Amino acid sequence: MKYMKQLLTILLISFVGELLNYFLPLPIPASIYGMIILFTLLMTGLLKLEAVRDVGMFLIEIMPIMFIPASVGLMTSWGIIRPLIVQIIVITVATLLLVMIISGRITQLVIRHGRKEEQEHE
Repeated sequence: MKYMKQLLTILLISFVGELLNYFLPLPIPASIYGMIILFTLLMTGLLKLEAVRDVGMFLIEIMPIMFIPASVGLMTSWGIIRPLIVQIIVITVATLLLVMIISGRITQLVIRHGRKEEQEHE
């Protein structure tokens, strides 16, 4: 019963995200609305982590399975993708490097900021 309650909580938050997506004319996916709502509820303490932890961990564990339909879709579209494969690879590698560089820089800034605050409090 605990798992049903946790799953229903996540589904309800996702549904509210879908409603926001429907009523707000912004180019933001419903899943992003749902994640923002869940994050806000967790950070404010209105929703305790224990209320969604077990099902959340289960969903993370089975996440690779969720990529199977997308992979099959790519395989069935090979005829369309094949002439563009070089461009797709270049874009993929470029964005991967860009995300890695930006993430690394932001992480370094956060670590430096944390150390600086630590030294100020000493």
